[in-house]
Amino acid sequence: MRKSKKERQNLLKETIDSTPFITDEELAAKFNVSIQTIRLDRLELSIPELRERIKHVAEKNLDEQVKSLPIDEVIGEMIDLQLDHSAISILPIRQEHVFSRNQIARGHHLFAQANSLAVAVIDDELALTAKANIHFTSQVKEGEKVVAKAKVIESQNNKGRSIVQVESFVHNKVVFKGTFEMFRSNQV
Repeated sequence: MRKSKKERQNLLKETIDSTPFITDEELAAKFNVSIQTIRLDRLELSIPELRERIKHVAEKNLDEQVKSLPIDEVIGEMIDLQLDHSAISILPIRQEHVFSRNQIARGHHLFAQANSLAVAVIDDELALTAKANIHFTSQVKEGEKVVAKAKVIESQNNKGRSIVQVESFVHNKVVFKGTFEMFRSNQV
């Protein structure tokens, strides 16, 4: 059953607020309308296109800089960073990331994205992975975007260690989970 325009626009706004990196194509499929209808709805609601939403999220955190490694060494595009709290990156899976025979992403790329995000979130000049417990929960295919979300869940003041949990998603489905014990040179 189709929703009224007002209902659809309210749900569209809620969906984009909770999932800012959703594409117009995904929204059109979700609401069973054309892409043009989604674009018109976004225009009426003053919601920018995906590229502008990503850029806006990245710009609001310009005053915080990654301390533990050069930003270009973070695997994926860092779009959010709150040092010693949380971070988000996006990794588009391209041909160079997949096995040629089945176009499934190689696991070390998903691990590298999560691990570099766990390092980047630490507010210290030196942050190293001491231990990692990881689980690959679903395959990722070429053309998909992996959104990794890191969260510092514990800081052990007396040991100079932090625990960072990372979950990676494709279309809101968890594809990777990792818990990283991070060594840091200063004690929190």
